[in-house]
Amino acid sequence: MLRKHAERGFTLIELMIVVAIIAILAAVAIPQYRKFQLRAKTSEAKANVGAIRTAEEGWAAEHDQYLVAGWYPGNATSTPQDWDPDNAGNFTELGFKPAGQVYYDYGIASGDATADLSNASCEDGDPVDVSDGTTDITIVARGDLDGDGSYSYYGTTDEDAKVYGPDGDDF
Repeated sequence: MLRKHAERGFTLIELMIVVAIIAILAAVAIPQYRKFQLRAKTSEAKANVGAIRTAEEGWAAEHDQYLVAGWYPGNATSTPQDWDPDNAGNFTELGFKPAGQVYYDYGIASGDATADLSNASCEDGDPVDVSDGTTDITIVARGDLDGDGSYSYYGTTDEDAKVYGPDGDDF
């Protein structure tokens, strides 16, 4: 008796179904992955703002003044930037140097700028005297992680260790 051999392989329809399933999974996964990346890069701002605050408190304990500092590195983009301590101005005086490259610019403004972090006047200037119970400085991070030309701001003050996000909410 002759036996017919069963043909092996996939039909065109089966392959098209598999490709469609992969496309649907990719359409869902890629935006979620991008959100995850942005959230991870945003954590840099929180960590560095907190570290600058700690450095400021240490410096103020020794000198009875807070340092103010202009935006540095000064050109926040969606690509990381080097931190050059030789050009970081008062950040170097504070002893602050982030680990590796940064996505955000950092600045220290005198007074309370938490109502609108985007208007924080972060410029190198004279130190600010410590006045307990009063907001003497605001530490701000600004970044443009998605490269759309608009900044997101995060900040904190010498009186409040919370880091505030773009909507004024705790970060």
